[in-house]
Amino acid sequence: MSRIKLSPHKRPKAGRNKPVSIETATSTREMRPTIFRKLYMRGDLPVAMEHYGMGNKIFWKKEIERLDYHHYLPLFFEGLRETEHPFDFFASRGINDILEHGGRKILPVIPQLIIPIKDAFNTRDRRVICSTLKALQKLAVSGEFVGEALVPYYRQILPVLNIFRGMNFNSGDGIEYGQQKGFNVGDMIQETLEVLERNGGAEAFVNIKYMVPTYESCMTVQE
Repeated sequence: MSRIKLSPHKRPKAGRNKPVSIETATSTREMRPTIFRKLYMRGDLPVAMEHYGMGNKIFWKKEIERLDYHHYLPLFFEGLRETEHPFDFFASRGINDILEHGGRKILPVIPQLIIPIKDAFNTRDRRVICSTLKALQKLAVSGEFVGEALVPYYRQILPVLNIFRGMNFNSGDGIEYGQQKGFNVGDMIQETLEVLERNGGAEAFVNIKYMVPTYESCMTVQE
């Protein structure tokens, strides 16, 4: 019986069977460089590191109340995508300080914060997600009507939280992320959704439920 010969274009070529990286819904995405990091490296941010005791804190070169909130608050929220020190430190601590002193200056800036928040969640990096959740909680209670002002943007910022809500463990070693600090991703997402509901007014729950179908209201009166 004669053998069938493969034509040259049908023969498998060596070196083509390379491993393919499979990206899942929870895979960490590649992070774009942030303007926050660039400005810090150039010395254009009004912050510096102040060492005290066993820790560090931010030293502000300008009075926080006099900052241009439309410029600096979105910039610091963009910095939440950073995972390296000291950029992550300055972003998180800076947001806390700015929100504590913001008062009425915060509400008008809300629309400018949505894209940085969305971009941070879309990294799928659990460190970034946790830092952003804490910042979002702080934002929701930072001033009158701020929680309500966030409701129209739930469709932009909540989808990734729905993906990670039931995932409390690292896929690598099985240890809860942030265990030593007393939190994990799933618990923090639940806590954040409750903060949003409590401070988002009458329309908050239905909008959260639309994006996170398994969420149950924390405002339900217990019989």
